[in-house]
Amino acid sequence: MENRVFVITGAAGSGKTTVRNYLHDHFNMTKVITHTTRPPRSNERNGVDYYFETRLSFAKNHYLESVEYAGNLYGSSYEGLQNAWKQTPFACIVLDTAGAITYQQKLGTKAVIIFLKVGDTQELQERMMVRGDDTAMVAKRVKSPEYHRDLEMPAVLKGKAFEIVNQNLAATKKRVDRIVTTYLN
Repeated sequence: MENRVFVITGAAGSGKTTVRNYLHDHFNMTKVITHTTRPPRSNERNGVDYYFETRLSFAKNHYLESVEYAGNLYGSSYEGLQNAWKQTPFACIVLDTAGAITYQQKLGTKAVIIFLKVGDTQELQERMMVRGDDTAMVAKRVKSPEYHRDLEMPAVLKGKAFEIVNQNLAATKKRVDRIVTTYLN
């Protein structure tokens, strides 16, 4: 079976982490742990949810892609992806659309891109609050150009990525199941 990384992308609050966790739990995919300089949320743990870095330590890693988003650095390292593939042939990762484009361009068919969309931006903001994001952080995110960029699938990914409107988790899981099972053969 060929190694694949399932890249979950979309706007903040679209359900990327929920879908990534579903892939991990339901299909036993290894999570590719990414790096960030943002402070952890109250329920997040270093080395499990992210590698929480300072700007100095962040700069010492070898990245497949990295980006600055709402004033914080995010990136996925080559080592993290290889470590995930050592555990299972299918891995999963959450990336913004810029990262998803990079994965698609650098990894080709090894990267399976799933773009999550939610039609109502107010719903996205409510989801961010429910998951524990600070009110000021939510306000900063929804004003960022990256947030607005991630609301729609980038033109370069059309025809190369799967798009799921994630307004009903059960329906989203069924769609994800259909996508993943096409790669299991």
